[in-house]
Amino acid sequence: MASQQASNTTFEPERVIQPIYTGGDVVLDRGGRILASCLGEEAVLTDLYTGEALARLEGDGEVLTALAITPSASHLVLCSRSLSMQIYTLEPSTDSHITLAPSLLRTLKPHSTPIITIAIDSTGTLIATGSADGVIKVWDIRGGFVTHTLRGHNGVISALHFFEASNTETERENSLKKKKKRRKDSGHDQDGMENIVHGDVATARFRLASGGEDGKIRIWDLSKRKSIATLDSHVSVIRGLEYSSTLNVLVSASRDKTVIVWDAQTWKTKKVIPILEVVETVGFVGDSPLIFTGGDSGILRIWDAQTGRKVAEEQADEKEEDEIIRVLHNSAMNFLMSVHSDQSLLLHSSSSLVQNPPDENTSADLLLIRRISGTHDEIIDLAYVTPERSLLALATNSEDIRIVSLAIGSSDEPSLASGSCFGADVALLQGHEDIIICLDVDSSGCWLATGAKDNTARLWRLDHGRSSYEHYATFTGHAESIGAISFAQQPPASKPSSKAALDHPPNFLITGSQDKTIKRWTITGPKSKSSSQPSSRAAYTRKAHDKDINAISINHNNTIFASASQDRTVKIWSVEEGEVQGILRGHRRGVWSVKFAPKDTPSISGDSTGPASSRRGVVLTGSGDKTVKIWSLTDYSCLRTLEGHTNSVLKVLWMPSAAAPSDEDSTPASKRPVQIASAGGDGLVKIWDSNTGEVACTLDNHTDRIWALAVDPMTNTLVSGGGDSVVTFWKDTTSSTAAAAAAASTAKVEQEQQLMNYMHAGSYREAIVLSLTLNHPARLLSLFQGVVDRSPPEEGSLSGLNAVDEVLTNLSDEQLLELLRRLRDWNTNARTAVVAQRILNVIVRSYPAGRLAGLRGRGWKEVVEGLRAYTERHYRRMAELVDESYLVEYTLREMEEVGFVNGEEALGEVVMA
Repeated sequence: MASQQASNTTFEPERVIQPIYTGGDVVLDRGGRILASCLGEEAVLTDLYTGEALARLEGDGEVLTALAITPSASHLVLCSRSLSMQIYTLEPSTDSHITLAPSLLRTLKPHSTPIITIAIDSTGTLIATGSADGVIKVWDIRGGFVTHTLRGHNGVISALHFFEASNTETERENSLKKKKKRRKDSGHDQDGMENIVHGDVATARFRLASGGEDGKIRIWDLSKRKSIATLDSHVSVIRGLEYSSTLNVLVSASRDKTVIVWDAQTWKTKKVIPILEVVETVGFVGDSPLIFTGGDSGILRIWDAQTGRKVAEEQADEKEEDEIIRVLHNSAMNFLMSVHSDQSLLLHSSSSLVQNPPDENTSADLLLIRRISGTHDEIIDLAYVTPERSLLALATNSEDIRIVSLAIGSSDEPSLASGSCFGADVALLQGHEDIIICLDVDSSGCWLATGAKDNTARLWRLDHGRSSYEHYATFTGHAESIGAISFAQQPPASKPSSKAALDHPPNFLITGSQDKTIKRWTITGPKSKSSSQPSSRAAYTRKAHDKDINAISINHNNTIFASASQDRTVKIWSVEEGEVQGILRGHRRGVWSVKFAPKDTPSISGDSTGPASSRRGVVLTGSGDKTVKIWSLTDYSCLRTLEGHTNSVLKVLWMPSAAAPSDEDSTPASKRPVQIASAGGDGLVKIWDSNTGEVACTLDNHTDRIWALAVDPMTNTLVSGGGDSVVTFWKDTTSSTAAAAAAASTAKVEQEQQLMNYMHAGSYREAIVLSLTLNHPARLLSLFQGVVDRSPPEEGSLSGLNAVDEVLTNLSDEQLLELLRRLRDWNTNARTAVVAQRILNVIVRSYPAGRLAGLRGRGWKEVVEGLRAYTERHYRRMAELVDESYLVEYTLREMEEVGFVNGEEALGEVVMA
């Protein structure tokens, strides 16, 4: 007999794409691999190569204002609005899922106002903090004490930078001698000053440059503990400072739209470079004389610090980038990372600038090698794309479509190339002028259609092999936002599109809009040389509903399609004529999603009717009334209503049918359970058995409503995206779970049989231990009952058998605690209390009081209280029985004096007076 096909009842979150940056500081370690970023009140550590989350630090509950990591990634410093500074140590973790284990070293309160900026020196031992109170403090990271307190700025400290000056050894020794002499004359305790003297030796050549909102720059000598120069040429807030040991110059950037190069010997102005934009960051490109700048234009530029000439800049897109708030440079990996105000991080290659710097007559373009989205905002819709389903298209509450990679990055062969790691941005499809609401992909995965609030739909050609993601056609005609779009599900096999999908777009698509109309668009062939894009026209337009249209679905053979609307109805239309074939009524709120059943879907039985005809199929809908409904297209009746969500059902889909039956499992496809998935405003994904209407499993990994749901038909991997900016990939673990359950069941049967064998053979140690392990209190009680009832008991045994006494005196703490739990339960019943008291007597006499008092475990206190209360009750009952036995004894003794003589009643030896 063929075994019944198992249902897909277990899913586990296999991988997650989640936000890593929502504004604030972003820093890199010296190797350029560990990326630390602010995520609201938390800090996130990410592997820049593989995209894996290394660690997440919760902070103190307040928004982070500053963040820093030591060059060797040994310590991480977090500063928040609560005025606290937390220092964490970062150690490799033994957990295979997290490679760093952060541990809080100490928490400090450095300033009376929030810390605005922090900087760590190249050795990773000192950290400088700048606050809104105008005070700068230098701290020993490992010791947690203040080494310097520097005052001089009037207002907010906006920039800090450690550097090592090019002093001679003579100057250094003279400085140290003067310091030591001053401290000797001051009369301080030498032991107490040992750490400070050591700090002076270490910081003799260290300098700290600071900039404030007053436009002034101060240079601090950390060995002299005072300002040695004040640079006053900027007229606005200082936003960036960096020192070049090769050129022996300091470069500063300000919001006054200039960059100034300062001579580090004389601290005089060496070069003023007009940037002509508000500059937010500046720095040197390696050891070269080139500097980078970024500002409100959103374009990364490279300048020659000696000549002031612009030598390279980022190639600007048609859409202007958001403001650059920070640029990070890593000489080890030769890249520049620009951090933008829209929470995106762009990586540009700097190797060509360092190896082949442009000459005076040429200018180069910075090559963009990778784009990282710090957060995807609200995920409105998503879909698998490419024939291999190796990419994911995301509509993220913006006017752009993000294409992200699903490839698993390798930690052995690190690469910063676009798409080399999971979740990395591969492309950004730009063209819409307002937020994209919906998208759909054709059966080949090479064509993507999008609908937006700009009243247009666009068609995109995705050639992943050539890294080409281009706009193909625009469909204009709707009067309001397009909220639903759908391709023909599968082109006929005889058409060329089945063999060369990239050269032949789908024949048509259908759109639905807030203007309450639907349009069928005919898609023409490839672009001709004489036209910029292929022509696209609406084959027909129909007034479809009384309210907004939320979803459209086309059946598997492209003959009919369904439109779902906020007017609480779903209409079935013919594709060719655009005429209504039927109306599905029954939902009490607007319908958010509709899906036709795939081809060859088995018949589905209704609540009170027979199975639906598979000739025309069935359709699935999800509504704001919190229900999912399955409809028959034979008579347009509702077959089954699925209830379980606690909020609106926003997306529904049919799960892929099971794989073809093997020799061992020849169950026909029509007998396999048909499953559906739904996602709702309650943040849950539910898998349903369509025949029974029961929930097979509920998936919970989101904290906000789930707008998007898709499934990979090849791997059965379910992907969900919602308002919490999280994309979760759910792996179908039904087979592995069933196999594990079967293995556990087999092992349990074998152990139970082994237990019976031990009891039959009198192997008490093994039988008792195995009974405790298998949680078989009944068999354990039966075993002890037989020992207690043994007659006669063995000499010297407390329980009845010396072998059992020996076992009970050699139990581990876990076994002893579990046995006491069982004794507590048996002690509550008068019929089993004798056995419990006998075994408890053995335990109390065999173990010292310290051993019993040292038992620790869940419910230990309740176990002791339960044993005490019922034991006292049993002793009171025994005392009452003893008291009652005196009356019985007295009665029997008195009755002995009453006898019978010759059948007549008489008084024995009583003498009558």
